[in-house]
Amino acid sequence: MDNYENTAFIISFVSYSIAILLYLGYVVNKHEGIGKLATLITGFGWGINTLALILRGVNAGRLPLTNGYEFLIAFTWGIVLFYLFFEHRYGLKTVGLFVIPVAWILLAYVAVEMPISQRAITPLMPALKSNWLSVHVATAILSYGAFALSFGLAVMYLIKERCKKRKTNSMKITSLIGHLPGMELLDELSYRFITFGFFLLSLVIVSGAIWAEQAWGSYWSWDPKETWSLITWLIYAACLHARHTYGWRGHRSSVLAVIGFIAVLFTFFGVNYLLPGLHSYAIALFSSQLCL
Repeated sequence: MDNYENTAFIISFVSYSIAILLYLGYVVNKHEGIGKLATLITGFGWGINTLALILRGVNAGRLPLTNGYEFLIAFTWGIVLFYLFFEHRYGLKTVGLFVIPVAWILLAYVAVEMPISQRAITPLMPALKSNWLSVHVATAILSYGAFALSFGLAVMYLIKERCKKRKTNSMKITSLIGHLPGMELLDELSYRFITFGFFLLSLVIVSGAIWAEQAWGSYWSWDPKETWSLITWLIYAACLHARHTYGWRGHRSSVLAVIGFIAVLFTFFGVNYLLPGLHSYAIALFSSQLCL
């Protein structure tokens, strides 16, 4: 990682940190000036996040989508991209307090837990030299970004539901919860982004199967990453099916959205570090893992 790329990483991380504090201030005070500043800082952080990816691509001479470090930076980029679109489309700034922290945690993991050796640019394995890799990973980034947003919306729904059932007498808590969007709106928006993310995840699995056939001569090998991607797909499929067939909305739908995103995170972190398979490449030699 060169100095410019590292600087861009640090600035984006700091920007998201400041944005979280500003979104918290907005939720507490409902001051439009704070909300606008939070959006501005988030957009700035996303722009620097984009610059970090561009610098990485220039330095590597390829799309920066082939190892764990690059995927996490791109994953963060996708989450914030979807959030900025969401805020522009619906104007619900309070959601930023529940979505931007997800992006922040990913960058914090890189900063604290990922050794410098795993951030280095390394030669590509032959299996990674495929155009299907770009399609596969790019759709995964967008899919996971949509699921992250649905997760934040589902968490907001569950918080509002819990506070409503407990009927707290605290004026401060009642005021804070009152600043959040209505429960029906949260449920509907979460469903929309799950639908979009599910469509993209389907493309991820299909493109991954095509790529696997080219690389290993088999469309499906029940590799841990493939298996958990399928499990994640089934969770979101169950969420959509239950909503349309059995009318599962609100609480049940939100719980499934949370479980689905936990499966998304496990598909990356848990599988890469606990269940290595065909999707992990030469860790001992290159300290580099394929993200998907």
